[in-house]
Amino acid sequence: MTKPLFREDSYQTSCEATVTAINERGGIVLDQTVFYPTGGGQPGDTGTITLASGDVIEIATTVKGDSPEEVVHVPASDEVMPKVGDTVTAEINWEVRHRLMRMHSCLHLLSAVLPYPVTGGQVSDGKGRLDFDLPEAQLDKEEITEKLNALIAENRPVTADWITDEELDAQPDLVKTMSVQPPRGSGHIRLIKVEDTDLQPCGGTHVKNTSEIGRVRVRKIEKKGRQNRRVSLMFED
Repeated sequence: MTKPLFREDSYQTSCEATVTAINERGGIVLDQTVFYPTGGGQPGDTGTITLASGDVIEIATTVKGDSPEEVVHVPASDEVMPKVGDTVTAEINWEVRHRLMRMHSCLHLLSAVLPYPVTGGQVSDGKGRLDFDLPEAQLDKEEITEKLNALIAENRPVTADWITDEELDAQPDLVKTMSVQPPRGSGHIRLIKVEDTDLQPCGGTHVKNTSEIGRVRVRKIEKKGRQNRRVSLMFED
């Protein structure tokens, strides 16, 4: 089990940790980490693990392990590896993480601007997209862009809270995604709230305020099948 420090503080960039396992594929498991593992449409973090000797291990990506509570750091090479029990320093690539945070929060705003069932989504570095179950509607790129940037400029707080599995079962409308359901089994589920705008289960990393997202624009709208419309965003900068 890995303590997910990123879940309580998306802005923490490094931590000390103890190596608890090296799996059969050479992945490094720590007792705690700031690295977010691939999931929910968001890529796993990259960065470094520094050993007490000063040797640095480049981390190419981060994934979930054999259990949802295990986080595996995937080295770019196996030239230098730690040993179980070693104390190390784990540090994420903050510039990339922050762009992913900004875009992930922006996609929550997009799901509020377009209040339709979500059939898929992806957060990428500097861009992102959501797919909607929307067979007939005509979507306008400029109108969506204007509405998104208006919400971003309103400085709305973005906060996290927790509810139980049972509370979510009593409010099924909180789940906007048709193909991906929130992870269950731990007894509690994380909610991300954009003040007066959006509330939905999400385990990803987010900014504290919408103004931090920066200006965006809809770069294209595509028809993906009979009932799917894909709306793709990018940062203006």
